[in-house]
Amino acid sequence: MELDYIDDYNGLEENIVRLFNFDKAEAIQFRNLLKETIIEKKQRLDLSQVDFINTENYNLIFGLFKSDEGILTKDNQTFFCILTMKSYHKMLHLLEPFCKKETRGYQYLYDVDTPTDLLFAPNAN
Repeated sequence: MELDYIDDYNGLEENIVRLFNFDKAEAIQFRNLLKETIIEKKQRLDLSQVDFINTENYNLIFGLFKSDEGILTKDNQTFFCILTMKSYHKMLHLLEPFCKKETRGYQYLYDVDTPTDLLFAPNAN
């Protein structure tokens, strides 16, 4: 699994933080990590500390907050995903299809009106 960032992908100043290039096994690992760290332990999840995710050029840190702010960054290299418990539960639900079978589909992992989306896509295309 790899993490990257696509700046202004559509000419409308909209950006994507993308988790991509993974299989069903890694999707399950990612889902379980989110569930255990954020939902059960209520701790932040720093992807640079996760062995199976390549964060060579970028980092994403998931945190639990009282409001949904989406992804924020100051430098376009370190990103903070700021969501409520309810939104993380929705995210787990959105991850389920990737954990049941190999797929070429993709999914945006939250629906917050911000300039940066979080895309979960097994294939880089």
